[in-house]
Amino acid sequence: MEDDSEPEQSSWAYLPDVCLRHVFHWLDDRDRSRAALVCKKWSCAMHSGSLWRCRTITFYGQPSRARTLEFQSALWYTKKFGKYLKHLEIKLSNPYNTPFIKKFQVIMRSLLLHLGKCNSHLVSLSIKYLELDCLIWKNVVRAQFIKNLASFLKRMSNQLDYLNLKGARITLEEGCELLNSLSNLRNRSFISEINIEDFFSLHLSVYSSTLFHQTMSKFHRLTTLTFNYNCISDELLDILREHSSHSLCTLNIKCHIHDPHGQVVSGMSWANLAKRAPKLNVNFFFERVMKHDHLARILLVEIPVRSISLRSCYFSDPDWTMRPTLTNLLPAYWHGLQKLTLELNNDHELLDNELLQLILSCKRLLFLKVWAFLSVSFMERLLQNRAERKCILTTIKVRIYTAQDDSTEEERLLADIYRKFKYLIDSEINYFVITYPMV
Repeated sequence: MEDDSEPEQSSWAYLPDVCLRHVFHWLDDRDRSRAALVCKKWSCAMHSGSLWRCRTITFYGQPSRARTLEFQSALWYTKKFGKYLKHLEIKLSNPYNTPFIKKFQVIMRSLLLHLGKCNSHLVSLSIKYLELDCLIWKNVVRAQFIKNLASFLKRMSNQLDYLNLKGARITLEEGCELLNSLSNLRNRSFISEINIEDFFSLHLSVYSSTLFHQTMSKFHRLTTLTFNYNCISDELLDILREHSSHSLCTLNIKCHIHDPHGQVVSGMSWANLAKRAPKLNVNFFFERVMKHDHLARILLVEIPVRSISLRSCYFSDPDWTMRPTLTNLLPAYWHGLQKLTLELNNDHELLDNELLQLILSCKRLLFLKVWAFLSVSFMERLLQNRAERKCILTTIKVRIYTAQDDSTEEERLLADIYRKFKYLIDSEINYFVITYPMV
């Protein structure tokens, strides 16, 4: 007797569309394309716009067949589904010669031209570490790339909300050209977040440029601005106060030893900005700028500082000491400082007492990361104060430098300290503490 009943279908056939799209979300391009061949329903799922809102394309400098195919596939899908894109990230990984850069420029021209024509949803664009000041960027290729990118930004100026060009390393004129492209609509820009850290070439005194000030005056709704201290001036702070104080929430400021940072900025300019922008928080990142007189010219008491990072990057300099900064400068931010990072090669001075006193004085400090020469007993004292609620730290990450090859004894003491405060650490603190030989 023949069985006329229909064959039993897999439970996957009854999977709701929303669940199917969620499964597809976790697949890469190759697996998505294979899954789309299963049936018409799965093919429709692949063409769902929600799957193609975010895309990262990496251009690998070291060629290989697998990477070339992977890149070609990602580029093809970006063009095919580019109309759905809302967030695009382009990565340039280890470019190694001029022909590769030329190929990158040609492909980017095609990609940006296509997206400019078909996309009306893009709100976020990130192209980091272009390093356009490298010799492999020949003048003609560099100029063409900047022209293509500027044209694309003009097309997208009325919809982009986030732009990240960190590490572009371009001239003042080229940088202002790109930023001006965002204000194509009525000569104003309403983009809310810009990252131009290391955007300009090294050694440029951007703070004295009238062109830069004119460019920044076109931004009228900034919430977050990430940039270098060599852009800071009284004029810039006045521009931010006048045009973006109603929206401005965060300034991320990097100060590097090779960037000019000798300009004089008045505390009154900072105070006026802070008064008009009550939600403003300022985060400072110092790299090898460690001398007290340099820091004192930058870290003014009127600045609403939320986070400070001081990194000597393993460089030891007998001409600077950290003690005056810990005792004289940083305590001025006791009421607002929430995050403190210190990476110091301070083998010539002990800072246990000064650092502990600073931590206890900062009533809102939640995050502490310290790489420095400290005694192990510092950790016991810190945790004892935390147990007594004299500070509110929720993250403690410490690398205790030692000049000895064998740190067995220090590790044993740290283990004892951990056991003593285990109840506190396990329940309330993100805790990571080790010793690190610096011989």
